[in-house]
Amino acid sequence: MNGKMMISLVVALAVTVTGFTASGFSYTIVGTDTIQTVYGLKEKREGIKTVKKRLVSASSLKQVIDEPSDVVPNLQQYPKVRVVATGYYAGYESTGKTPSHPQYGITYSGVKVRRGTYSTIAADLRVFPLGTVLYIPGYGYGVVADKGGAIRGNKIDLYFETKQDVYSQWGKRTVDVYVVHRGSGKFTETMYQALYEEGVAAMARLQNKQ
Repeated sequence: MNGKMMISLVVALAVTVTGFTASGFSYTIVGTDTIQTVYGLKEKREGIKTVKKRLVSASSLKQVIDEPSDVVPNLQQYPKVRVVATGYYAGYESTGKTPSHPQYGITYSGVKVRRGTYSTIAADLRVFPLGTVLYIPGYGYGVVADKGGAIRGNKIDLYFETKQDVYSQWGKRTVDVYVVHRGSGKFTETMYQALYEEGVAAMARLQNKQ
């Protein structure tokens, strides 16, 4: 066997082994920046969100394919407030309004109730003014768009789409919430749309224009 053939075999073997051991998952978790590889699995600790990637070998090249993951906010940078959180929905039991009421599903701020990336919530506006964005563990982000006669002090009401969701998904809990953005006392559909499209930074930008 000549030298060139020997080198070719060694290179081919190295590519095969490298492609095999590189296959696996690389994922980012909350913490300080470190990288560790064990049996083809790479852990990378950086930043504030969890990212999962699958390394796939293609011939002698490797492709990195992002997989869906949940964004975990770096909560420690925000003020924390302990509250009693209950659930509500737009129906009569929670609001005293039926679907035929002209204001059914409309909050005190004037925006329509929503459950999504930024859900509408109710609060004591002396504690959390309109437009305040909270992160509620177990629920997600909530933006203060409503108030209620029974909501006084450190109490909040979280919107759900149905009465069944209120009972099955939440009920009543004491939780530590994080004040991601303190509102100015005003919240509109325009601000809500900007919040969805641009994130919390949009709230500060719009408040500065008031």
